[in-house]
Amino acid sequence: MEFRDYGEEVRDGVREFYRLNHTHQTLAFAREKRERYGHLDRSEMGIWEALEHLDTLIDDSDPDTELSQLEHAVQSAEAARRAGRPDWFVLTCLIHDLGKILCSYGEPQWAVVGDTFPLGCAFSDKIVYPELFEDNPDRLRPEYSTRDGIYTPGVGLGAVVMSWGHDEYLYQVVGEHLPPPARYMIRYHSFYAWHSQRAYSHLTCAEDREMLQWVQDFNTFDLYSKADAPPDIAALRPHYQALIDAFFPRKLRW
Repeated sequence: MEFRDYGEEVRDGVREFYRLNHTHQTLAFAREKRERYGHLDRSEMGIWEALEHLDTLIDDSDPDTELSQLEHAVQSAEAARRAGRPDWFVLTCLIHDLGKILCSYGEPQWAVVGDTFPLGCAFSDKIVYPELFEDNPDRLRPEYSTRDGIYTPGVGLGAVVMSWGHDEYLYQVVGEHLPPPARYMIRYHSFYAWHSQRAYSHLTCAEDREMLQWVQDFNTFDLYSKADAPPDIAALRPHYQALIDAFFPRKLRW
């Protein structure tokens, strides 16, 4: 099976999804969303409860699978467990897409899913469908149109404003409950232009370069675990509920 095949014959609507995403994801937009959702005052719920919220969501940006997000989450975690990864890694695979609960708050999918990329600097041609940035208003601002933009080389990804979506939101939700590599995997797993194509490396710092290996390892379980057969969620739930309880409180702020 080929993955991340964005040929138009594979999935109608993926290109249109990215046209909307690349047009409307601006620096001002991402900053406003980070401020709005950063208070974590939308709701309180447990991890498994949040997973169940995703059971009917199909990611419009993903041409590889028609499984629900809950099925994909368990599929990814099971692949990591079979490979002998530590518990925190397996748990990260299970929860990595929980930020997509933003869709239940009324956010359109182009503001929740899809590849992420830095804002406030030039858009790389390594981003999927780079030609669809033509209508993004940030392109008209000279200070955002250079390689470094508003940043300095080596500033570190933590200081870079990324396009808004589920990665950044869940990173805020999990807080300090998971170890640093897990939080890093959550925050940057959709930043394919960097972890797969090495774009924007000039903005990274030593920590980013050290953590890159974790993001790339995680990606093998996120992307290449996809298959058509759904996992037996009912049978696996007790195991994963115990794993959740080992790292997280009963309720989290969202």
